[in-house]
Amino acid sequence: MAVSALRKSSTEYLQKCSKYLFAASRSFNSHLNNEQQEIRESVRLFVDEHLKPNASKLDLQGRFPFDQIKKLTDLGYMGACVDPEYGGLDLDYLSLAVAVEELSRGCASTGMVLSIHNFLYANLVNERGTPEQKELFLRDFTKGHVGCFALSEPEAGSDVANIKTTATRDGDYWILNGKKSWVTSAVEGSASVVFATFDPQLKHKGLVCFLVPFDLDGVFRGKKEPIMGVRAATACDLTLQEVRVPHGYLVGDVGEGFKIAMHQLDQARIGIAAHAVGIAQSALDTAINYAKERVAFGKSLTRLPSVTDRLSDMCIMIESARLLTYRAATHVCTKNSAMAKYVAGRNATAVADHCVQILGGRGLSTDYDAERHFRDARGTQIYGGVTDVQKRLVGHFLLKEHDAL
Repeated sequence: MAVSALRKSSTEYLQKCSKYLFAASRSFNSHLNNEQQEIRESVRLFVDEHLKPNASKLDLQGRFPFDQIKKLTDLGYMGACVDPEYGGLDLDYLSLAVAVEELSRGCASTGMVLSIHNFLYANLVNERGTPEQKELFLRDFTKGHVGCFALSEPEAGSDVANIKTTATRDGDYWILNGKKSWVTSAVEGSASVVFATFDPQLKHKGLVCFLVPFDLDGVFRGKKEPIMGVRAATACDLTLQEVRVPHGYLVGDVGEGFKIAMHQLDQARIGIAAHAVGIAQSALDTAINYAKERVAFGKSLTRLPSVTDRLSDMCIMIESARLLTYRAATHVCTKNSAMAKYVAGRNATAVADHCVQILGGRGLSTDYDAERHFRDARGTQIYGGVTDVQKRLVGHFLLKEHDAL
């Protein structure tokens, strides 16, 4: 082969490789497919009919959305990503994130309950559970039972390796002792994923993961925590006193607890980011609807540059958070989910603050939705891992990618 022909062949080959690598690196697409668009529209209709009319009342009364969760169960969304064999819809994470966003737009509490039940409980059992565990801890949980996730403790929040709840092997059983904090939906739930340590000296390498029914002897649920936002969702302490858990309820292998927890938190951050985007979108809707009707200085607020600037900022923050959330749901990894939660939580809080400001005095009144959006948005920077930790995670994996640790 002539040198010129060889060079031409090599050039064409390199161009093809470059084109392929570029396409692969840009594979993320922000457009929803037909099924995901249908999910968004159907959940949006559900929200307008069943959630928005009741959200304020549920919040003010601090009442768990039993009727709304029952309807979502009938629609299959309490097993969104679960295999059809166990009553699920077999959806992907992006479809679930879209559903959580829309639900949170109508009622942040309902969106939060569904998000945690799916991303932290049902998905874990579906992906890691044995056939026997799925029969006991999954099938009924797509039909109305609510699942929980018990990781945090009074002295172990972001510091997961500092868990004090102990697991002691006793033949075919494990004996659990300890206390869990901020267990969402535990007041109404039927079972929980519980993390404990079989050897505190091993730190994260000593963690184990169990599925624990709440009707076992020694399981005690505390009183409902009075919280600032998502008041219709509940959270309480979970105390374990000499709880005998069959070895068959162990998820994964001994010592895999930390790995399992981190994997589920990667998912949870996607759900919280979607939750935050939904709250922010509702805050923007509230602000625009009010600004169109409110007249000041002889014209509607939408004609005032200061208000228009706020609305523009709100729109930009929501869209940027939404894109990061969709990206995280499509390419699941710690860095992506941490970025999504970090941006979505901060932006939702800022958007809700703008909403209150645009409504002025009415923004502080419980007769309007703005103050509820503000309270609901603030929590998205805390639960599922505080904002500070998310930023550290992004930095860690960024430097790891560049071999700079």
